[in-house]
Amino acid sequence: MGVVSAIKGAVRRTLVARSDGIDLSRLDKVPDTLAWPLKRDVMAPTARLGRVRDEAPVHKLTSFLGLDIWLVTGDAEAREVLGDTTSYSTDIRPYMGRRGSTTDGDFGGLGFTDPPEHTRLRKLLTPEFTMRRLRRLGPGIKAIIEHQLDEVERAAAAGDGTVDLVPTYAFPVPFLVICDLLGMPDEKRETFSSLATARFDVSKGGTGTVGAIGGSRDFLLAEAARQRHEPGPGLIGQIIREHGDEINDFDLGGLADGVFTGGLETSASMLALGTAVLLENRDLWDRLVADPDNETGDVDAIVEELLRMLSVVQVAFARFAKDDVVVAGIPISKGSVVMTHLPAANRDPRTTPGDEIDLRRASGSHLAFGYGFHRCVGAELARMELRMAFPMLARRFPDLRLAVPAADLAYRAQSIVYGVEALPVTI
Repeated sequence: MGVVSAIKGAVRRTLVARSDGIDLSRLDKVPDTLAWPLKRDVMAPTARLGRVRDEAPVHKLTSFLGLDIWLVTGDAEAREVLGDTTSYSTDIRPYMGRRGSTTDGDFGGLGFTDPPEHTRLRKLLTPEFTMRRLRRLGPGIKAIIEHQLDEVERAAAAGDGTVDLVPTYAFPVPFLVICDLLGMPDEKRETFSSLATARFDVSKGGTGTVGAIGGSRDFLLAEAARQRHEPGPGLIGQIIREHGDEINDFDLGGLADGVFTGGLETSASMLALGTAVLLENRDLWDRLVADPDNETGDVDAIVEELLRMLSVVQVAFARFAKDDVVVAGIPISKGSVVMTHLPAANRDPRTTPGDEIDLRRASGSHLAFGYGFHRCVGAELARMELRMAFPMLARRFPDLRLAVPAADLAYRAQSIVYGVEALPVTI
């Protein structure tokens, strides 16, 4: 989610110094020299990206207006970059507006902060995602899934037996979970829903991405301010009750926006794409039908391999080199932008099962949730949703089939979070 915005922020800093304040958030197109790694061959990284990884896992992607952009595609090299706590910054806010203002380009959240601020904010959020607290969400998540399965059945019965799983299942399940988690009032959920997908689409350049991010940020900033006076039952209200004035509304809204960002579109894409993969690999689907309660461990293994293979978050938060740095023996100059490509790294044949699903080697050590101190704080919540949603769907509809081949689905051509516009299935 942050890479294109981060690149624009860094370039803007360069251009402001050179040309009296050019605002690249107004660009209507991201150059293909930057955007091509976001393209896929159906669900897999392109052959071009695979060649880059195999030949040079630390690769200079381009020089853009005097700024060097590096692409890291290998598993070990990605861990080297993402695990480095001192050489890089992810804080783009100095280049995107005044800290704490309400103008476009001012971002909050963990992904755009460095220690010690990142450490302080993460300590406030992490307790809300412990397994003890997450287990309390289990019954609610199950109820949401069962309700949406009923919606799928009703939609299919009202038509010819064909239904689109994106609006009936893949999107509403994580959306309702996030609303419950944040304590979002029912009357505000429709507005909240409309702010999701556009923020990840870079096909319209900076105008679409920055505008969408600003919209969700402003919405959640206002919600944090409202709950300051009337704390709700969810995460926002809980942090206010436990920490009060330790966190201001801007930072609280940024944390909520990070939860929204990390937990909605990503999980929705995983549910949709993961279902498509399962329906084209009937052995995996039949395993879920036969053992929905995970007594054999198949559910866990399938979920981990789907996370690794799909890696719907295509690039980690961009890293800005604070000094000259060496990655896997390759020198990178101070001020360069380092982009880590998660799908390519997760299919690196040197250290992973590569392009094949291998349940015997399934592991939670993949990079689908990132790595290091910026690793997704909501990873276990996402796993909980997927471990429930896939087998419950299979148990309810064991004979589910794709209505069109997976290759013919409408994929998002240039999105930081890879996904599909619709998933028609037959019951």
